[in-house]
Amino acid sequence: MTKLYATAAERAADMPKTTGRVSCLGPAGSYSELAASVLCEGKELVLCRSFSEAVARLLALETDYAVLPVENSLNGGVLPVLDLLAEKNIYGDDEYLLHIDHRLALREGTRPEDIEAVCSHEQALAQCEEYLRTKFPNARLIATASTAESLERIDAHTAGIVGSHIHRAGIVLSAENIADNKQNFTRFLRVGREEPSFERQSAMIFLCAVCAHRPGALLGLLKIFRGYGLNLTRIESRPLKETFGQYRFFIEFAGDVTADRVRAALEDVKGYCEDFKLIGAYM
Repeated sequence: MTKLYATAAERAADMPKTTGRVSCLGPAGSYSELAASVLCEGKELVLCRSFSEAVARLLALETDYAVLPVENSLNGGVLPVLDLLAEKNIYGDDEYLLHIDHRLALREGTRPEDIEAVCSHEQALAQCEEYLRTKFPNARLIATASTAESLERIDAHTAGIVGSHIHRAGIVLSAENIADNKQNFTRFLRVGREEPSFERQSAMIFLCAVCAHRPGALLGLLKIFRGYGLNLTRIESRPLKETFGQYRFFIEFAGDVTADRVRAALEDVKGYCEDFKLIGAYM
């Protein structure tokens, strides 16, 4: 039941106090830290061991926001984050597109021919596959929790793949981006605990929905958007963990959540689907 307040001051006094802190995936030097420093400029960053920890700290009121990667231009959706967005009471209110610039990191004085292993996040290793196969055909590839974590593994026989923004004494970065595809971007979402406001203008709207398990159900959902003339920019599916063979659809479209036709479309989608969540609305 919605609580009613006699005055704005009474409502403000009952609201959780802001912490001035933001949670994101660490350690120091991660792409997530870089994105969080842009999306939440001036805020204290709380570096976490996992995306779920970053969200847990937000929900425990230890931070005001969490910054999470939701999509990479080469690898698609970040699946653990999509699941968190669907299952937790978190909502996006801003986004940032970060250019991913992978560099080979060596300990100062190390020769490339001495390298026996290369470590980094599994996506970074995959995105530099051709370079690694050509330059280090016999090296073992070791996956780490983040690109920044690979810094701790670098030694006389182990190289890392990190972002070009990394600067650490004793570590030398390659002069150029070593990714197979240089047009590599990751989209980060700033999420908080407040549901999207229908009074704040937006350019993009992000939602997830579960259709009935019957022929043509997804087509019927898509026809709702077509009927309102809305342009879908993304659709991606994730399996429902509790029901094999059924899926949740993540949908993004261009639109202003304050516009009547957009609000009407969302109401129709909500009524059509078995489950529905408006994840975010942002510029």
